[in-house]
Amino acid sequence: MTKLEALILDWAGTVVDHGSVAPTTIFVEAFKTAFNFEISLQEARIPMGMGKWDHIATLGSLADIKARWQTQFGAPMSNDQIDHIYETFMPLQKAKVAERAMPIAGVLPVLNRLKQQGLKIGSCSGYPRQVMDILEVAAAEYGYKPDHSVGSDELSAGSRPGPWMALENVNVLGISNVAHCVKVDDSAPGIAEGLNAGMWTVGVALTGNAVGLTESQWQACSQTEQDELTRKAYQQLYYSGAHYVIDSLADIEPILMQIEARLARGERP
Repeated sequence: MTKLEALILDWAGTVVDHGSVAPTTIFVEAFKTAFNFEISLQEARIPMGMGKWDHIATLGSLADIKARWQTQFGAPMSNDQIDHIYETFMPLQKAKVAERAMPIAGVLPVLNRLKQQGLKIGSCSGYPRQVMDILEVAAAEYGYKPDHSVGSDELSAGSRPGPWMALENVNVLGISNVAHCVKVDDSAPGIAEGLNAGMWTVGVALTGNAVGLTESQWQACSQTEQDELTRKAYQQLYYSGAHYVIDSLADIEPILMQIEARLARGERP
């Protein structure tokens, strides 16, 4: 690598937690525990990638959930109720996140090769710092240690889809040009984050939120099912504005070579 300086990586569904299972299941549980209110796993995935308080607020504004909430409680979801769901969510998430800290198959060898070539590895997440503190320790036991990480509640400007977490990595890692960074994410807000920061963006289709299956669940699907899930995931991420989409972060090396060539020709994201 002569031009690229850094990868800015998401966590769940991109580097760890095949299927981005840890956060989505906890949203369902938190709504049920806090207010005996039912949401589906598919609904919980819709705002995935946002900071968790914003994620809950966005769920409350979705038409179907909003209508059910109004029927059950007689008024739209309030900030106090969002706070209560968030406060219920946090200990549940902290208890769960370490269980899903194993890196996705094939990812660590690729990241180790890229680091040997001089690329820095930044990271950011929809998880707040108190969850990140647990996840980082658990992931490190498997050998994943990014050069920097930013949680969704650490910056006063906010989190995704704004550029601030990605740009904080640029600042801390001393990157000379945002166009020399590649933001990799499995969610639409994470892709928007990279675009808003002026970075190349790569969507991760099969291991993340767009498909939403564990590795064993994916393997249990028929070829026809896998093909249809793949088509929809690629479509979703390209529609979000990703410059490239890949099955897994393990497949990123050829994409980085393409970006290197484009930078050499003077192209920018």
